[in-house]
Amino acid sequence: MVKPAQHGLAETLGIDRDAVHLMTRYIGGGFGGKGQTYDDLTLAALAARALKRPVKVAFTRQQMMHGTIHRPATVMRVRLGAEKDGRLNAFSIMTWTHCHRNGSFTEHASNFARALYAAPNRLTGHRLVRLDLPGAGPMRAPGEASGTMSLECAMDELAEQLGMDPVELRIRNEPPVDPENGRPFSQRQLVRCLQEGAQLFGWDRRMPKPRQVRDGRWLVGMGMAAAIRGNFLLPAKCSFSVDADGVITVRQGMTDIGTGTYTVMSMIAAAAMGLPLEQVRFELGDSTLPVAPIEGGSSHVSTVGSAVEGACTKLRRRLLALARLAPVTAFARARLEDVVFRDGSLALRDDPASAVPLTALLAGAERASVEASYLLLPNLLEQRKFTRATHSAVFVEVRVDEDLGTVRVMRVVSAIAAGRILNPTTARSQIIGGVVWGIGAALHEHTEADHRFGRFMNRDFAQYHVSVNADIHEVEVLFAEEDDRVVSSLGAKGVGEIGLVGVSAAISNAIFHATGKRIRSTPITPDKVMR
Repeated sequence: MVKPAQHGLAETLGIDRDAVHLMTRYIGGGFGGKGQTYDDLTLAALAARALKRPVKVAFTRQQMMHGTIHRPATVMRVRLGAEKDGRLNAFSIMTWTHCHRNGSFTEHASNFARALYAAPNRLTGHRLVRLDLPGAGPMRAPGEASGTMSLECAMDELAEQLGMDPVELRIRNEPPVDPENGRPFSQRQLVRCLQEGAQLFGWDRRMPKPRQVRDGRWLVGMGMAAAIRGNFLLPAKCSFSVDADGVITVRQGMTDIGTGTYTVMSMIAAAAMGLPLEQVRFELGDSTLPVAPIEGGSSHVSTVGSAVEGACTKLRRRLLALARLAPVTAFARARLEDVVFRDGSLALRDDPASAVPLTALLAGAERASVEASYLLLPNLLEQRKFTRATHSAVFVEVRVDEDLGTVRVMRVVSAIAAGRILNPTTARSQIIGGVVWGIGAALHEHTEADHRFGRFMNRDFAQYHVSVNADIHEVEVLFAEEDDRVVSSLGAKGVGEIGLVGVSAAISNAIFHATGKRIRSTPITPDKVMR
């Protein structure tokens, strides 16, 4: 969040924005925790100004647990009404959540449900409780990650009561348009995710009744959940240049939080300009670069990628204009759609022999470089005509030790519909990361508060348990074919957060299928299983 941090620090210190230079080229693991600034930034700047020398501030692990944000706790009440054929006629999902005494962040854990299933009668809402705890804020998939746990477990319970397959129940309640407002979906391949994910997972081998499969002392169960995550297109600016060596430089004031942004944006530029990837330089993470939105909300590929593509188009026009001005040229009457950029050259589409290297083009025009910039301003009126979201279906197999109450997640299949997938390798890694986090949320992760002093007690990895390699077994990712040109000119949507949504619900449903007992709070620890 480079530009807002620059502006906020300038306002806090009472200085001009240009006197604040932020560099954030390599930022690991964002997850919402770095979507805002904290006291360490202000204190470092104040100390550096007072001492007139560089200052480094580093949180210890324990300090980080208090000095940044955490996902707020949620208490949810779900009510479902359905016909005997499984079609919902009413649902309600109400959320109680907390924030800091002086804060206002609300974990909107009921909102996602408004576009997930068809039902004519619906009630969603939130209650906010202010507590004397460290500040709560948006963690990855804010709202959806918590909310799907309750609704998708309730849907599983409804399927059990009706004697219906859980996948079929969800398909039966697939809405043709957004049930909240009647808008069409820009693209929605949830049914495809449900069907293809079930086939890859082997869902047809699932026993209808719970507690039917045993392997020694292990009870074996299968569970699933559907998921949705909103998708956004935000304003962004990008600048491009090509130099005399034919090297493209892309400049954008965004950050890369380890999600492969350097790679994906370079791929977009290389494909658009017809250059090998090694001839593209991507400069980012600097407040002097063109403005970018926050690296969050699963919006960067669609938002910044569209800005990159727009800047490419302007640069191609300028290079074609140079080609038209050459003394002897085949491009005098050529339009942009008549030419191709390939192998570092410009050529007429139907005349490969006309190819001119970009380096020769700049040399002939006596130019050291050619530059172009593009400002993406989304057409909000057009965007608001549609409901835009990513979707997924998660399938899980668990084993539950009847003697010890331990749970092992043995297999996960995550079927994702997130528009056009530009880089399958980095996108798959994003989804696997979300699945791992979902396993942690379902089985391990929980913060214990000291109610006397309003502080967290388990503030290190000895006491705050996260998933490790021994907890993770087979994870398969399937991308349903989708190309959403409403969300972005690239047809791409954001990938990251949808990988987390629905995972904990699918694990909880699988535990019920294995044991015949429902556990309604997370994490599902051995003591809860044994009870």
